[in-house]
This record gives sequence, C-alpha cells and structure tokens, in this order.
Amino acid sequence: MATLPAPPTLPAGRKARGAFFTPPAIADFLAWWAVGSNPDATVLDPTCGEAVFLLAAGRELRKNGADPTDLREHMIGVDIHKQSLARARRLLRAEDLDARLLTHDFFELMPPSQLGCVLPEVDAVIGNPPFVRYQEHTGQRRKRSAAAALAQGVPLSGLASSWAPLLVHACAFLKPDGRLAMVLPAELLTVHYAEPIRRWLRQRFQAVHLILFERLQFADALEQVVLVVAKGSGGCDALSLYPVGDASELREIRPFDHCDVIPSGEGKWTDMLLPAKSRRLFRRLTAEGFVALEDYGAPQLGAVTGANAYFTLTESTRHQYALSDKQLVRISPPGTRHLRGLSFTRGDWTALRDADEPVWLLQPGEGRPAAGLARYLVTGRKLGVHEAYKCRIRDPWWLPPVAPRPDLFFTYMSHHYPRLIANSARVSFLNSMHGVRLSADAPAFAANALPLLAINSVTMLGAELFGRSYGGGVLKMEPREAASLPVPSPRALADAWSRLEPERAALDRQLRDGGWMAVVKRVDEVLLGEILDLSELQVSEMQQAAQLLRERRSGRCGR
Repeated sequence: MATLPAPPTLPAGRKARGAFFTPPAIADFLAWWAVGSNPDATVLDPTCGEAVFLLAAGRELRKNGADPTDLREHMIGVDIHKQSLARARRLLRAEDLDARLLTHDFFELMPPSQLGCVLPEVDAVIGNPPFVRYQEHTGQRRKRSAAAALAQGVPLSGLASSWAPLLVHACAFLKPDGRLAMVLPAELLTVHYAEPIRRWLRQRFQAVHLILFERLQFADALEQVVLVVAKGSGGCDALSLYPVGDASELREIRPFDHCDVIPSGEGKWTDMLLPAKSRRLFRRLTAEGFVALEDYGAPQLGAVTGANAYFTLTESTRHQYALSDKQLVRISPPGTRHLRGLSFTRGDWTALRDADEPVWLLQPGEGRPAAGLARYLVTGRKLGVHEAYKCRIRDPWWLPPVAPRPDLFFTYMSHHYPRLIANSARVSFLNSMHGVRLSADAPAFAANALPLLAINSVTMLGAELFGRSYGGGVLKMEPREAASLPVPSPRALADAWSRLEPERAALDRQLRDGGWMAVVKRVDEVLLGEILDLSELQVSEMQQAAQLLRERRSGRCGR
C-alpha cells in the first residue's frame, strides 16, 4: 500500500478539532469489514478529513470489481474543514479514485427519514470521529449534536464528547442490514456518559464486535481506542471481543474467531478490558469474600465552604486575629497529600498545625462577633468572600457548614488508588475527600482494619472498574461509586486483621515512605492467599488485572 505523504495541517489545529490521523492498517481493516465482498456497496465517512478511510474503501471496492468511473456514486465524505477536503480530493485522484465530498457540518445534514435529506441510505458507515471533549464541544454545535442523537432515541448528558452523538447520527444514514466500522475512544467502555451509547449499540445491531488494543495506536495522541464493527439490526445479547497487541495483528482476526461476552444491562463495560479468566475470578471473589463499602457505612461529602482559602485558617492567622478555639473547628487540611499513612492521628494534626498548615475551620457561631473576629470578617468582605456563590446563599455568609466527624476518610481522587484512612484525630473534613461513618453494627475493629485490608488487589481492581477516569489519569469515585467499592467481608476482615494487626505499625511506615506496592503484596498474601485460599497464580492474576487497568487509565499502557 502506498504511504500517504505527511499532512500539512498544523498539529495544534488538528488537536483543537480532535482530528488525529488513523494508521493505514486500521483504515484498511475497517474498510475490509465495511465493504465486505459487495462491489456495489455505498460507503459514508461523516468526518472524512483527508480521506484515509475513503481511500481504503475505494481500494476494497475496486478489488471487488467495482467500476472505477462509478465510485463517486458509492463513496461519500463529509467534513467541515475545507483544507482537509481539498487534500482528500488530491489523494483520491492520485489513486484514480473519486468520491462525493461535502463541506458541511455533519450534524446539519438530515437523515434519509426526514425531509430535506441530501444523502441516501448507505450500506456502510466508516470513520474516526473527532475526539472533542465536552469542554470544547460547546455552543450551537453541541445543541445540534444532542438534538441529532435524541432524534434517534439516544439522550446524552452534557458531559458527552463529540464522538458520541456523531456515531448515533451517522447510523441514521445506515440501511437496516448495513455495517458500521468506527474508531472510537476506549472511554466508550468506561465512562458514565457513554451508558446510552452502550445500550443503543446492543439494541440497534444484530452483531457487535469490539477490538481492543494493548498498546497506543495513534502516534500524536494519548487516547486509547477501540474498534467497533457491527452489522444488521434487531439487537444482540452478547458482544464479540477481540484483544490484540496493535494494528499489525488485525489481519489475524479476519475470520472473526471470537470470544462472546455478555455485559451488564446497565453500567460501564470497563471489565471487558480484562481477560475473561480475570473477569470470572474477580466476580467470584467479590461474591464470596467481599462486600460493598456501604455495608460498613455510607460515604459522605465533606463540607463545602465556598472559599476554602478564607474559611480554613493556619495557626499564625488564628493568633493574628486573636481567635479562640471556641470560634474554630479542627479539620483535616484541604487536599489529601498529607494523608500518607493508615490513620490521621492527633500527632499528624499537631505537626501540620506547627507547620502552619490550614488546620482550623472558621466556626464562630451566631451573635455579635468579638473584636478579633470582626476584624477577620472585614478582611473577608474586602476580599469579596461574601459574594462567592455558597456564601451569598447562606445567612450569615461567614458561617460555613461543618461536616460530622467521620470514622474514616476516603481519598476519592487519586493517581494510584483510593484509600481509607482512620480518623484517629477525630477532626472534621472538607469536600476534598469523602468521609465514612461506620454503622452501629459494623465490627468494632473495622475503623483500624479497613484502611489496611482495603489495600488489596481486588479492592484496587474494583476501584478501576467502578470509578471514572479524568484528565491526567486521575481516578475519581463519587459517593455512589465509592459505596460500591468491594472491601473484605466482615468475616474475611476479622481473620486477616488477626494476622496483620501485629504488622500494622511496620506496614504503616512502609506506606508513609511510599512503599505502597510492598503493602499491597503483603495484604494480598494474607487476605487473598491465606484467608480466601487463592493460589499464587490467582493472586498474581488479580494483581496484573489491577495493574493493567491502572496503566490504561494513566496512559502508560503500551508506551
């Protein structure tokens, strides 16, 4: 196959449009699927860019015996970027191919079922839609895209990236027995906003195949991708899953020898990124030896002050304004970097106070402010704190809420894994973390045991499966997701704690020194190996599964 010349488009401009050029091996594979053996197939690329998919489709059609002079009636490309279409025409002509190219916002084109349609129903939809995040996917274009998806019965949230509505709208041009062949971000499987898309795929197509890559496929993007190839209509119960290393292995799966998977009716498909054996082992373990965190106590939100920099005070600020202990509440400072061990102790709090960290929350009570407090409130007004939204809607503005003191802190945003920390200092907390108040029937030792025993590969894998990935590879768990986190059952917790409690101090030191992987290994040995009776191979399987998803999230997988 001829090598395409380097595109002249500026990388910054392409990135802003979410346009990343598809490797030829992927385009060839998807074109092979989309066209099949049909010399008369009509193919639509809704965001064709510089025609890598139309070129591949044209070669397949010509191979099938299509008349080269008739290809313009069989290949349609749409793109909003004129320069890309001009280059597409030159590249097609260089191979004696032709296509109908339209400079248009694809969301403004009516599908064949509506009046005003200028495009026919097609046999195949193929392409690589722009991966434009919701922050940039704004204004009238967002409204048009959401309306186009809703017209096909797929409501999307405001967090949806541009690829989601484009996929749905493009399939509105597809014949009932047509074929879909798309490059999509792997977040299709993992994010909440894609739930309507996952449901729609299973309802719309008779067969859906997913090809997952172990390594990054786009040289100029950090996005993990999945290939979605589907056909027919009427719905399907199971999906066919094909894990491959990279695009060079795509030819090996052309016979479509596959592994059927049946995802849950609702929720993410993140577990489909795992080998089937790992999925089965995880499900068995969570059913037999684990419970949801909410079985011990429900995660709760921390206090939202509206202006942490003002309402949280250091010891020096307290003395500067002569504020007494009665006008303040002890808190864990904003953020979670200081929560390094298994517990946050009174000694930890005192050390942070002496280091002049913000360990106090203003809580003066109602009534006439004393002299020092009055001066501090004047300072707040000069800074405009009283005009912040949360301050503006409460009376008085200078009285922030106080969250009840939790038994455990929960670090809901993390690069490695979420952690539970015993609140031994008995302080309150802000919304930079969650809190967990243990229920009355929780074991008495749970506050000390859970922070250590939750550092195991099954719980860490559960966090990857139930949490959500954000920019920079950060894993976030909202209270509802944190409530579902699998942690050792009371019986497993008690048995493992009886063996590990004597080692707690040493493991705490390791954790504070950054040796968290060594702690995971030790907890796995006891909890998974000795208590739950897993073999060394099975323990290793859970460790590798957690590591796989952690590396995919952080963008290190395949580099």
